[in-house]
Amino acid sequence: MSTHVLRCDGAPVPIALASQPTTQTDAIPDTGEIDELLPVLAADSLPRLIVLGDDAALAAVLTHLMRTERLNVEIGYVPVDKTYGSRAYETGTGNAAARRALEGRATEVPLIRDDTGTVLVGRATLVGAEGDKLEGEAYVDDTQLFSGKVAAMFVSPTLEMPGVRATVQRGVRKRRWVSGRAAQLGTPGARVTRDGINSERVVPRSTFYRHHEPWLLVR
Repeated sequence: MSTHVLRCDGAPVPIALASQPTTQTDAIPDTGEIDELLPVLAADSLPRLIVLGDDAALAAVLTHLMRTERLNVEIGYVPVDKTYGSRAYETGTGNAAARRALEGRATEVPLIRDDTGTVLVGRATLVGAEGDKLEGEAYVDDTQLFSGKVAAMFVSPTLEMPGVRATVQRGVRKRRWVSGRAAQLGTPGARVTRDGINSERVVPRSTFYRHHEPWLLVR
C-alpha cells in the first residue's frame, strides 16, 4: 500500500506519521500539489492519502478528487483538534487519528456536495445576505425544515446513509435534525459558509446533496 501525508498549514505531525513521506502545503491544499501526488499513489493498487489539517483542507482534497474522478483513493483524516468533520466521521484527533489513518480499513461513506460542486466535510451555515436572519423555505427531501425566517440553517454530512442532515436555529430552542439525501433552500438572498470558508456571493438558492459516488474513508 502506498501512503502519503498531506501536511496542511504546518500542522503538528503526530508521532505515528513521523516516518511517512510528507508533502507540505497551504491551509487549503493547492490542486497542483495534489495532482503531483496522485501518479505516485496510483502506482499502488491501494493508494492512501492522509490529510493532516482541518475540515476545509479535507474538503478541498475531496472536491478535487471528485471533480477529477479519482475517488478510488483511500483517505485518512487527521485533524489536530476536534472539528465538525471529526465528529461526523468519528475519526478522532491527533495521534489516535493518525494511527487509525495508517492502520484502519477504508470504507465507503456518503460524499456530500453542493450545487457549486464543492464537497462538505463538517458544517455549512446559511444566514441572510447581510448576516442577518435567513428568510425563505427549506426542505430535506420531502420534509419541510422551515418556512419564513430563522436565525440560521445548518447542514452536515452523516457517516451513514442517507448522507445529509439539516436543522435551523430558532432562539434557544433545542435543534431538531432532519436527515435525507438532499437539503434545499430557496431564499431572497443567503450567504453560505462551508467548513469555515465564507462564500463571496449572495445566492437565491442552495442545495447540499449526496453525490452518486461515495468516498473511501479510513477509520
